[in-house]
Amino acid sequence: MQTSNFFVYYIPMTYHGSCHCGAVKFEVEGEFTEAISCNCSHCKRKGMLLAFVPKTSVTNLTGEDKLKTYQFNKKVIDHRFCETCGVQPFGQSGDTIAINLNCLEDLDTDTLTIKKVDGKNY
Repeated sequence: MQTSNFFVYYIPMTYHGSCHCGAVKFEVEGEFTEAISCNCSHCKRKGMLLAFVPKTSVTNLTGEDKLKTYQFNKKVIDHRFCETCGVQPFGQSGDTIAINLNCLEDLDTDTLTIKKVDGKNY
């Protein structure tokens, strides 16, 4: 965050993310200070911390051919996971990407404010 006499503005950072084995890599631009912890049957089991960004914020995706897709319930989100290690670095619904912040190498998730979301009853 930077300040001037009149404005407070944020400069988004570029973070590097990957699955566990490194077959899938990507960059995402954002200012991540909060994370969503969802209690739906999927997120709870995976222990994901999520942040939602526009699709245009995710760049330099490599290993897309290694990604498999899983859908459940209303089938509106493509949960993308690595076919080799099984880690889900992100999901997608339309033009929105749900980043699994635990997959970002340069982000200390212990510094994030966690917001609980009741996805189980959504």
